[in-house]
Amino acid sequence: MKNLIHTIHEMKTFLLLWSTQSFSGLGSAMTSYALVIWSYSQKGSALMTALLMVSSYAPYVLLSIFAGALSDRWNKKRTMLVCDSIAALTTVVMLLLLRNDALQIWHLYVINGINGLMNTVQQPASEVATTRVLPEKYYQRVGGLKYFSSSLNSVMTPIIATAVMGMAGMGAVVAFDLFTFFTAFLVLAFGIRIPENTGADEAQEKLLVSAKKGLAYLKKEQGIFHLILFLASINLVASIYDAAFPAMMLSRNGGSEKVLGLVNAVIGITTFSGSLLAAFLKAPKSRVRVICGCLLFSMSTENFLLAFGRTPFVWCLGGFLGWIFIPLMSTNLDAILRLHVPLEMQGRVYSVRNSLQFFTIPIGYFLGGFLVDQVFEPVMAAQSEGSLLVKLFGCGKGSGAAFLFLILAFAGIGVCLYFRRDRQIWKLE
Repeated sequence: MKNLIHTIHEMKTFLLLWSTQSFSGLGSAMTSYALVIWSYSQKGSALMTALLMVSSYAPYVLLSIFAGALSDRWNKKRTMLVCDSIAALTTVVMLLLLRNDALQIWHLYVINGINGLMNTVQQPASEVATTRVLPEKYYQRVGGLKYFSSSLNSVMTPIIATAVMGMAGMGAVVAFDLFTFFTAFLVLAFGIRIPENTGADEAQEKLLVSAKKGLAYLKKEQGIFHLILFLASINLVASIYDAAFPAMMLSRNGGSEKVLGLVNAVIGITTFSGSLLAAFLKAPKSRVRVICGCLLFSMSTENFLLAFGRTPFVWCLGGFLGWIFIPLMSTNLDAILRLHVPLEMQGRVYSVRNSLQFFTIPIGYFLGGFLVDQVFEPVMAAQSEGSLLVKLFGCGKGSGAAFLFLILAFAGIGVCLYFRRDRQIWKLE
């Protein structure tokens, strides 16, 4: 008990920041979940729904390389407050459009683009702020706590969002999002102090020079660079999955909004359990082996069950197997980066990492929506009743997405096996 009290005392600033930001994240996740259902119900198109995420990630990918350099120069707390405020303002605009029955899909693309830009600047500032308020010995634990909050939000999001939408409509979901924002904003503004390091050389350094330093660091540290490429390849497969997943759950025989919420809740409970495990496990002898093994197991299980499953139970089982070890992977990845990258370079390096590791996400979302709508669904619609593909994946809308999941299973396994042989990554040990 004394050790627990001492640990909480040492982590109290981080715990306050983490808990309130996670609460705000719950509100944002509920709004995003509601908008996916709303947009798919409007058009019934996987591609148009996937473009919501494309518009969010495009500015994030294109401008992250400069955002980290700015983050290293700017006040971290002020940066986070301004970015959150602008994002909240766009949510207010969306609420007004919704209440006046004027909300259109293109409005959401613009709003998501602005929010993506704000996240681009805020994310490296938040990463550096976490490092500055947290003792080094808790770096692995913080990764587990982040996944703990993320998975808890994943559990609560479909349950609360579905309940609130059913009782009071989507406007109430957006209003709750704004409430969580104000809570986190006030705590950060008046209850948290983030140490700053604003040396003269750093403050006067040109923006382009700062960004080049981040690139130069990765050029020198090939292990970190190859690890980022590994995750970029995984993100491509995962974002195609993310684009196809709601399209299949909402349209396949046996699927519905409730089933989508159920499977998402199971995934959330699973990652919640995995994050508890990751938060309290000791550091492994080989972090690289844990990262490769966890991703290989995930890619080797969930996609196959989504492809061939016909019932919510099988889909839930796939979600469990696919996500149980992801928090452990993420925790060790986070620890590798924090331990290898010098604190004064983290903003620059994280921003370059964001551009390189996440540039495949908008590509994957676009490909996923396009492949479902224009390739796999038409292929399945053209099949005769007794064909092999119909026997494997069923018939009707959603069977094409199931076919795509089989392709993703082999693609994910191939990526994991390829990078598992990468010597530069193993040198990080």
